[in-house]
Amino acid sequence: MAATGGTKAILAALAANAGIAVAKFVGFVITGSSSMLAESVHSVADTSNQGLLLLGQKTAKRKATSEHPFGYGRDRYFYSFIVALLLFTLGSAFALYEGVHKVQHPEELSSPLVAVVILVLAIALESYSFATAVKESKAIKGNRSWWGFVRQSKTPELPVVLLEDAGALFGLVFALIGVGLAVVTGDPVWDGVGTLMIGVLLGIIAITLIIEMKSLLIGEGSGEKELDTIVGELTAGEVERVIHIRTQYIGPDELLIAAKLAMRRGMALTEVAAAIDDAERRVREAVPTARLIYLEPDLDRTPA
Repeated sequence: MAATGGTKAILAALAANAGIAVAKFVGFVITGSSSMLAESVHSVADTSNQGLLLLGQKTAKRKATSEHPFGYGRDRYFYSFIVALLLFTLGSAFALYEGVHKVQHPEELSSPLVAVVILVLAIALESYSFATAVKESKAIKGNRSWWGFVRQSKTPELPVVLLEDAGALFGLVFALIGVGLAVVTGDPVWDGVGTLMIGVLLGIIAITLIIEMKSLLIGEGSGEKELDTIVGELTAGEVERVIHIRTQYIGPDELLIAAKLAMRRGMALTEVAAAIDDAERRVREAVPTARLIYLEPDLDRTPA
């Protein structure tokens, strides 16, 4: 699952957002609703984002070279970071600008019923995309909360799609509320208010994604539970203790482990080599993402 990065969820979001974007633009042309325009741009950004996530998955599969000896796994983090930036600039910033403009200079809506029908249809399509992302995520979420999954997942695509789809659903509801209040009250300023709500929502989601993707991009190590598992497996045999250890995810499914191990005094060279091999084997079995393991045997010089 980490290797595929929820491709099914990305494709479902891509198809849904492309269709929704076209419908929303048609609705904006007919109604002149700023909420519809903001949601149209939002859907265009989301469609582009899914394409970038797929591109990241493809480029990350390139073979390692002498210039990039650890491969290109972080391409997935890079493109997910770009997605977060696009969501902020194309989605949030545009919606906030358009919302302020419409609040200051409200315009009457034409054919608001068309906007309502399109928004309801978009909610149905977005719900399908969101349900697909949730199903894909459950396979790797484990016992973590959804917020914990977004914060701790080393697979960037699924948290991105989850938050995008959740933001899109709430954004559609905000747009529907804005258009509905504009019709009921006869005051088009509510359409602008709905647009501002969409902008704020997208801004919060984008900033959250930017923070999380930046953390992955610059390098994250194992979580506390995983690190305890690694140390436990390293010391399960002839290793007396782990003197120090460093871990880092160089891709969603590639963990680098470097450790200095205190070996029992008096061990023969062949015994040390066998103990190191056994330690590596145990770690790989317990943590399948541990693809690169570098272990240095040493003597424990800690004062008694």
